Amino acid sequence: MEPSTAETTTASIQTQAPIEACDVLVIGGGPAGSTIAALLAQQGREVVLIEKDHHPRFHIGESLLPANVELFRRLGVHDQIDAIGMKKWGIEFVSLEHEHRSYVEFADAWNKSMPSSWQVRRSDMDEILFRNAAARGATTLEGCRVHDVKFDAEGANVEARSDDGTVRRWRARFVVDASGRDTYLANKLRSKKKNPDHNSTALFGHFRNARRLEGKREGNISICWFPHGWFWFIPLADGTTSVGAVCWPYYLKARDKPLKDYFFDTLAMCPELFDRLKDAELVEDKIHATGNFSYTGTHATGDRYLMLGDAFTFIDPMFSSGVYLAMHSAFDGAEVVATALDRPAALARARADFETTMRKGPREYSWFIYRATSPTIRDMFMHPNNVGRVKEALMSLLAGDIYGNTPMWWGLRRFKILYYVIAVFNPKRTWRGWRKHRNNIRDEGKLQGETVMVEGS
Repeated sequence: MEPSTAETTTASIQTQAPIEACDVLVIGGGPAGSTIAALLAQQGREVVLIEKDHHPRFHIGESLLPANVELFRRLGVHDQIDAIGMKKWGIEFVSLEHEHRSYVEFADAWNKSMPSSWQVRRSDMDEILFRNAAARGATTLEGCRVHDVKFDAEGANVEARSDDGTVRRWRARFVVDASGRDTYLANKLRSKKKNPDHNSTALFGHFRNARRLEGKREGNISICWFPHGWFWFIPLADGTTSVGAVCWPYYLKARDKPLKDYFFDTLAMCPELFDRLKDAELVEDKIHATGNFSYTGTHATGDRYLMLGDAFTFIDPMFSSGVYLAMHSAFDGAEVVATALDRPAALARARADFETTMRKGPREYSWFIYRATSPTIRDMFMHPNNVGRVKEALMSLLAGDIYGNTPMWWGLRRFKILYYVIAVFNPKRTWRGWRKHRNNIRDEGKLQGETVMVEGS
């Protein structure tokens, strides 16, 4: 079969495109990609950072952990993030089965040095990080999508296409995949595996004039359980509030009305949250819907590549761990890349350590995520108790203090033991909760991700 004219023209353009050289090519200009690009550029390496969209671009995931603060400081952008952020001191838990609301603060963690973080508009934060990478010496490209990577023993040939159709080609010694949930390399290598124990979907929008908590708690995230999942309520510094429902797939599949109406019907299932929004209005005439299906990769590294953050694994966002895990993986990943380029004999050990670290964070959070809707965990969160320092240990986990030397792990073990003891002494409730969870995670078909326009506000 003869190639079409368009195919011939494309092939001709690709042949004519010059090959540029770089030490490291980074796919994706989000928190992970921009962080590792800045760190490697500071080392004096030739770094190319490619982002398919143009900053500022919309992204969900606005709540940060206290452990993020030090990473921003090390990148030199702490003050810029502080200027756009809403101070976040803790978490509010709301349960339909309890008359009271539960409040916890990060200052109650084992390590008292991380008392706060921020809520941020991701479009602003991500742009700050991306521009910082450029300021530190990385070559940054926007509106450019990588569509081919071929590895060999010495590196990789990478090809990308800009919005205007221009083809760019690079010879890179190392490739970093920070493409987020696009999971570029994991798809290419067929290493991405769906997590069978946790499926979810999300509906969300942004509101003006939502009623917030008062005083110091105004910037706290609220997590509200409802029969089909949980809500987030995240106040932002510009006066808007991000509100979303993470729900089981069967619930969204059952939608029988326009998405906006369905979203507001869902909000009505949590009276406290619905009351906070009674005088609020949607910022834009759209509701977002996306699949939050958890997944992980069989491996995060190769001799000439590594995967960071969501490009390797994605877990339910209940504890706002995504940005921190992505940025932390970038700091660790920068050391792996330096080892690959400068000390290849030590790469095998560096890769093994990185693989272990990449699994640690998601594993520690997942134990709680899988059980977050169980009656036992809900009771423990609604009645936080520090017997055996279990509350301090839990708050350390929620603050992101999982990679340091804080001696909190025995406290977390005691928390888990306490959970199992309570579950055993409430067998009927435990059985009902387990059976409901198994029904909830059944695969009802994937919602690939969409932004749905709605009428009116």
